[in-house]
Amino acid sequence: MNRPGRWTPWFLSAPALLLFCGLLLLPLLMTGILSFHVFDYNTGVKDAYTLAHYVAVLTDPYYFEIFWRTFWVSAVTTAICLLIGAPEAYVLSRMRDPWRTVCLLVVLAPLLISVVVRAFGWSMLLGPRGVISQFFNFAGLGTFKVLYTEWAVVIALVHVMLPFMIIPIWTSLQKLDPGVEQAALSLSASRWTAVRRIVLPQVMPGILSGCLIVFGLCASAFAIPGLLGGRRLKMVATVVYDEYLHELNWPLGATLALILLVANLVVMLSYNRVLEGRYKKSMGVA
Repeated sequence: MNRPGRWTPWFLSAPALLLFCGLLLLPLLMTGILSFHVFDYNTGVKDAYTLAHYVAVLTDPYYFEIFWRTFWVSAVTTAICLLIGAPEAYVLSRMRDPWRTVCLLVVLAPLLISVVVRAFGWSMLLGPRGVISQFFNFAGLGTFKVLYTEWAVVIALVHVMLPFMIIPIWTSLQKLDPGVEQAALSLSASRWTAVRRIVLPQVMPGILSGCLIVFGLCASAFAIPGLLGGRRLKMVATVVYDEYLHELNWPLGATLALILLVANLVVMLSYNRVLEGRYKKSMGVA
């Protein structure tokens, strides 16, 4: 039997590697180069280089507040999705067909609708004349302003991101042997103890994947913060949009986008390292 040559795997992977470099690495490289260009409001982007954009972003309290708001909203949304999605995934894993299929379709059905359409729907629900405001007026609690606040963005993001939390956890639960949990229950362990000490450690990879996906998508979300946050409630993605299309300051927009990418990677890798370490420790791997 002829063994494959040394370069055969590279040749077979070449189309995927070229696609990866052309669609991801090359645009990132061009964005990085653009972020160092000098910008003048009279002449536009100049063929000169500077670090002024990075200094401005890293030292201005205005941008610090925007980054803080972005990661705070992302963290709150991720936590709420985890609190809702983990029990829902656990219930789905214990269901039998055809109810499990029906519930999965209900979970995945919102993904068939555009994020912009769902954002407009939430704007009508959370607006001054929406159902929520009318309910509070009917209850005698006065006007309850939700639209154009951080909580309006969080509510809509939870609705959009919840399937991305449920599916990874449900996939991990599908790999879990139900007999292990039943054995714990037969040894007089309570339901909560069995879930906490048997189920939870084994589905930690699914929780980790769901949290990383939701946090990353929330940190880079644009449509929902732009529509439900308004012009005053800025997040990084909306500021990048303004710099590119309104101010035409492409270097500053590229700088904000790259700093967001790096900060997002630092947060996600740190979270991955901490949670993966606890998972290995609980499973006796390390």
